[in-house]
Amino acid sequence: MKNAEYLNDLFGMNGQVAVVIGGAGALGLCLSTGLGKNGAKIVVADVNPDACQAAVDKLTAEGIEAVWKTVNVTDKASLIELREEALKLTGKVDMLVNCAGINVGNPFLEVDPDHWDKILAVNLKGTMLSCQVFIESMLKNDDGGSILNIGSVNSDKPLSRVFAYAASKAGVVNLTQNIAQEFASQGVRCNAICPGFFPAEQNRKLLDEQRVANIMNGTPMRRYGDPNELVGAAILLLSKKAGSYMTGSAVYVDGGFTCSWF
Repeated sequence: MKNAEYLNDLFGMNGQVAVVIGGAGALGLCLSTGLGKNGAKIVVADVNPDACQAAVDKLTAEGIEAVWKTVNVTDKASLIELREEALKLTGKVDMLVNCAGINVGNPFLEVDPDHWDKILAVNLKGTMLSCQVFIESMLKNDDGGSILNIGSVNSDKPLSRVFAYAASKAGVVNLTQNIAQEFASQGVRCNAICPGFFPAEQNRKLLDEQRVANIMNGTPMRRYGDPNELVGAAILLLSKKAGSYMTGSAVYVDGGFTCSWF
């Protein structure tokens, strides 16, 4: 077997279907593109139909087979509709990627309970509900399925002014591990990527000059991550062969932030 054939056998996703929730966002679209270029068919799911269509247009322009469906991750009925539509269009779902997430920054004494509830509802409850809904269908697959949740360096280290976000992402990793141990013997794997600092439009407003200095001082690589740098870890964790013995893992892609002494 030649090198390219070997790598495709190990990591390839030809003919497989990935539902990417939050797939119209910066990280979600990047992961959708990476999985699609690796052979997967993509179902982009997000709350905004225009953003979904724009994401599918970009994927299609890259030669990737993709469709879209709006979803509200805090509503189980909406997630069931997404699953049924994906199954109708593609036959089965092999992979689920949970990218939906929101954040608000405040000092602790100014944390708004409503903001806290909303962040945990989207980031943690939404991840739990989508895993519930899609595991039901993955258990019917002959070859099971694979789930990738999105944690954060906040899953391990506290950061200032993002209390609800940090709590939600710590919960995502714990949830990932619990799902992994429950379904490991039934062919469904569940892992998490924990990104470092990958600024997108929705979180740049949190990055004042002092915060940027603190992040750079605490990141041994002294730079932000590029979303494309998440793709390799995602393909490893989701792949049926290369990642076949990985479940319950939380892989940190953070430029060394979690190992920094600063």
